[in-house]
Amino acid sequence: MPGMFDRINRRIDYLRISITDRCNLRCMYCMPHGGVSATSHVEILSYEETLRVVKVAAGLGISKVRLTGGEPLVRRGVAGFIRELSGVPGIEDLSLTTNGMLLAGMAEELKGAGVTRINISLDSLDPERFRELTRGGDLSAVLSGIQRAEELGFSPIKLNVVPIKGFNDDELVRFAALAIDKPYHVRFIEFMPIGNREMWDETRVVTTSEVMERVSALGALEPVENSEHDGPATLFRLPGGAGILGFISPLTDHFCGECNRLRLTADGKLRPCLFSESEIDLKTPMRAGCDDDELARLFAVALDVKPEGHNMAEGVKKSYKRTMSRIGG
Repeated sequence: MPGMFDRINRRIDYLRISITDRCNLRCMYCMPHGGVSATSHVEILSYEETLRVVKVAAGLGISKVRLTGGEPLVRRGVAGFIRELSGVPGIEDLSLTTNGMLLAGMAEELKGAGVTRINISLDSLDPERFRELTRGGDLSAVLSGIQRAEELGFSPIKLNVVPIKGFNDDELVRFAALAIDKPYHVRFIEFMPIGNREMWDETRVVTTSEVMERVSALGALEPVENSEHDGPATLFRLPGGAGILGFISPLTDHFCGECNRLRLTADGKLRPCLFSESEIDLKTPMRAGCDDDELARLFAVALDVKPEGHNMAEGVKKSYKRTMSRIGG
């Protein structure tokens, strides 16, 4: 299979696809209080259009696909789409990121459709705090979804935690303890300035080093070697732990040199970097009748403009045109 390499010779084999910008939660760090206006259905790529992009991408060297949103499980027909996606030649790994609210009732269907790995966003283990953070979410529904995914054999199950100083950073040890008895990958992700700009403040960031220091109260952290599915996380295990602790440090320890991904937004823009405004429009050419060779050329453009790195730590007050819910988590 051919491979895709950008201009500094990074191999690009991973495509993150947002299939909707709609969500059934309104998390404080992701959206402003009033939410965001949803993109009209006609402006969102159809499943057929997205499938076409994936087929072209797979022919160029993409082998891993992750579906995101918004919340991907709110889009009607998602399981059928995943079943088609899992059958695309060259796609070897198909995963999904969800807030978990609908997971318990859909996990079996997702498993049967071809999803093997699930990431679940979970930023509090306190029901009232969870409801406040998500503006109405039900923690019990998410925990039921996690349990159901475990019963069905999804592996690994990754729980994504964004520590926010003064809000949920008193729960870090409690989160880390989940990886002692359960085979979960609990991943702590530094708070980034690309969600709700009303909430963003540099002083709210809990750095990876701070998190590691606090969770070490449970025991010495034992380094674990990364697998091909672990991405930019630095991994550790607690003594006797069944699971893994992961630390993702976009602010304090850039991992741009190993970046292997592109992103496709729900409205059909190919985005070479989460923290760059560069986007290549695939939807307009497709709807104008372009052939697959033209789509392949646009992928080449994305590789050419993919930046060597971001300067987010130096410019954390930068205002991004799109929030994370519109880019795809």
